[in-house]
Amino acid sequence: MSWQSFNVSSCGTHHVDERGGPAYGQRFDEVLKFHPPGLAPVHRRGQAWHVRSDGSPAYARRFIRTFGYYEALAAVVAPEGWHHITDDGTDAYARRYAWCGNFQQGRCAVRDHDGNYLHITPQGEAAYTVRWRYAGDYRDGMAVVQAADGHSTHIRRDGTLVHGKWFVDLDVFHKGFARARDDDGWMHVDIEGRPAYGRRFHAVEPFYNGQARVERLDGALEVIDENGATLVQLRPARRSEFASLSGDLVGFWRTQTIGAAVELGVIEALPATEPEVSERCRLRSNSAGRLLRALGELGLAARQEDQWTLTGRGELLRADHPLTLADAALEYAGPFSAMWRDLPAALRQSSTWSAPDVFGDVARDDARRVGHHRMLRSYARHDYAEVCIALDLRGDEHVVDAGGGLGVLAQLILDAYPSAKVTVLERPEVVEMAPASTSSLHWQSASLFEQWEIEADVVLLSRVLHDWDDAEAIQILMHARTALSPGGRIYIVEMLVPEESVAGWVCDLHLLMATGGRERSAEHFERLLAAAGFELTAVRRLPALPSVIVGVAS
Repeated sequence: MSWQSFNVSSCGTHHVDERGGPAYGQRFDEVLKFHPPGLAPVHRRGQAWHVRSDGSPAYARRFIRTFGYYEALAAVVAPEGWHHITDDGTDAYARRYAWCGNFQQGRCAVRDHDGNYLHITPQGEAAYTVRWRYAGDYRDGMAVVQAADGHSTHIRRDGTLVHGKWFVDLDVFHKGFARARDDDGWMHVDIEGRPAYGRRFHAVEPFYNGQARVERLDGALEVIDENGATLVQLRPARRSEFASLSGDLVGFWRTQTIGAAVELGVIEALPATEPEVSERCRLRSNSAGRLLRALGELGLAARQEDQWTLTGRGELLRADHPLTLADAALEYAGPFSAMWRDLPAALRQSSTWSAPDVFGDVARDDARRVGHHRMLRSYARHDYAEVCIALDLRGDEHVVDAGGGLGVLAQLILDAYPSAKVTVLERPEVVEMAPASTSSLHWQSASLFEQWEIEADVVLLSRVLHDWDDAEAIQILMHARTALSPGGRIYIVEMLVPEESVAGWVCDLHLLMATGGRERSAEHFERLLAAAGFELTAVRRLPALPSVIVGVAS
């Protein structure tokens, strides 16, 4: 009887024929399916090998684990690492990997001992020079790979990009379309990486004869055609849009609750009972209980018997937390909330509204100045850890960190490049708050809108340009260009908002109300750079929120 008709037994210890009888007399701890050329992986007493259809060993060698044959090669685990063998147990190549997949279309995904993914040939050689954070199997000559920033694209068998479009998540092509996810949700894209339609979904299945089952963002299930049009509704929405919108309308409830807990000292009073919080914070009768329960609803505090404690999320509101958001809570519940009330005026054509002087306001208020810059420091500590990797400095440059705040990113640069020198340009009141200058880190008082009086190899603008409109941003960039010699580099660290996406545009409105600034797309930054004498050379997306836009002085 042919091995093609064999199946794994229900107990998983042997194979059975098409009548359900045992295919051979041997028993193992585990068996897997037969694959051409008629061999199956087996495991017994800590050893693994392949057997023929009669249960006899295909070769004398033993491994830690074995897998099925694909394209005449099988992945095995040996003490020295993962690799592939031929049907007689001979090594297909000498190299060893941390993990191996199966060969598909002459390529196999593997992970090297540095944690990088790539595809190899049947001879065990790299199919291309690039290394990826992850790589999947090939189908129809194309595979999905993930870059270090977490975004994915399609590559050909030689490693070249199919379309050069990058997505939050991605699948292989199936009948001309691939499932893809951007910041707004899931969709289908064509071979050029273009969305097949404008809609976005919570989940999508591959197209099957021109139709696909999808789950809408509100939980409804439906079948769509290749243009994204609804053909059949399979399940109504699980989420009430009325309730969802109502929740958005009262978002200020959460902001003000958190701000009050910080301002009243409730966060610092925990752990404590309700009477203890009431006494320590001088709250009215029953007020402590009401506020603590609201914090519990927000996942910031939890009660065990009579004791209230902060959750891990709530700990971020402590003043001494390295990433404290206590100051952010006060800013958003106070000055920023007041600014947002003028949004209609800021948008109305006939209005005389003008952007507030937030930096001047902060400078004139000693207490707010400390808290505001402590808030910015927390966001910098959280978001900038990956930035230095994207800078690819030589290591001996003079870097000007213009508008660098209290120097978080400057110090990260020096940690990564100890031989570099960094000068932080900041407003005088910020320089007064900064640590003392050292041989490698210097502070210089300056206005970004006046001549900087400094020469640099590299200029860094991290979350600076988004505070200004285009004319002011170009002015800052022109001063940066003056500080650089031809060929000098500029790195702009900002969140990018693609024009075709809706993600990030509420934050854009916040910048309008707080500073008169805006978020921008990569194309928008390219135009600003060109206007100031720079050429955009790269856009590097990071796993964290910001991206790094790289320019070279013309």
